[in-house]
Amino acid sequence: MKTLEAGQAAPSFTLPNQDGADVSLNDFKGKKVLVYFYPKAMTPGCTVQAQNLRDSKKDLDKHNVEVLGISIDPVKRLPKFIEKENLNFTLLSDEDHQVAEQFGVWGLKKFMGKEYDGLHRISFLIDEQGNIEKVFNKFKTKDHHEVVLNYLNSDS
Repeated sequence: MKTLEAGQAAPSFTLPNQDGADVSLNDFKGKKVLVYFYPKAMTPGCTVQAQNLRDSKKDLDKHNVEVLGISIDPVKRLPKFIEKENLNFTLLSDEDHQVAEQFGVWGLKKFMGKEYDGLHRISFLIDEQGNIEKVFNKFKTKDHHEVVLNYLNSDS
């Protein structure tokens, strides 16, 4: 697994959102985009991470940041997650993990002594020109939003 790094161009992608409509990274040119990969909707860690991003929307808006959450969940699972947690950002389905592979976040994981391929919890801040500005790969799930906001606030 070779994760993309700051300074590299973000891969162009199009994925279905929670409504089944295609969303492309190119739709957000001129804005910063936080692309955050999370393993599975409605699991404890992913729920806390999503709730905190939801609650940080006003602060993220001040920095002109759109949030795109990407998982390998099927499209039909995403509206349930949005409704249950009252999420105010877009979720995308990458069932075949092609986009995750392009970003270098699909690879070997270990859990309770077992090894398997899966989605790593890593986020990318993509700048207005479509380049990766910052990679967030060291954070506790409950602190993810703070790590992102601290970076954005230090940058302004």
